[in-house]
Amino acid sequence: MKFFEIAKDPINTQSVIDKVIQREAGAITTFIGTVRELTHGKKTLYLVYEAYEPMAVKKLAQIGTEIEERWPGSKVAITHRVGKLDITDIAVVIAVSTPHRADAYEANRYAIERIKEIVPIWKKEHWEDGQEWIGNQLETVAYPSGKPEEGDLGE
Repeated sequence: MKFFEIAKDPINTQSVIDKVIQREAGAITTFIGTVRELTHGKKTLYLVYEAYEPMAVKKLAQIGTEIEERWPGSKVAITHRVGKLDITDIAVVIAVSTPHRADAYEANRYAIERIKEIVPIWKKEHWEDGQEWIGNQLETVAYPSGKPEEGDLGE
């Protein structure tokens, strides 16, 4: 069973949740990130996500390890989709189970923030009046060529 994946097809949310079910868990939280229509006041038609897949999977697994060390008894599964995604499509699903609910909420939020910080996934936004490669997920590094340049991935 793969706990950390990059998917080209629509994500089955329940299959991600099923990976973290454990008898010791008193809580399972899920985060489902979807494509929104308005970003910074611009109407988005669709997004195209790309990833440096081997490194992305490695970094997702790193996030899982960080969570398991910080919140003992936790179990994590993360799937992020790449390719063309339309408005309301699911881009990412994070499932976290823990013995106690507060930890599940905290760990899940930690996961999405870390994904944006360290996982090499980028997107191209398509609007009614144009398109643009946005760059890294924190939008702090632009990728005008459509992909990171040497050194942008922090390898």
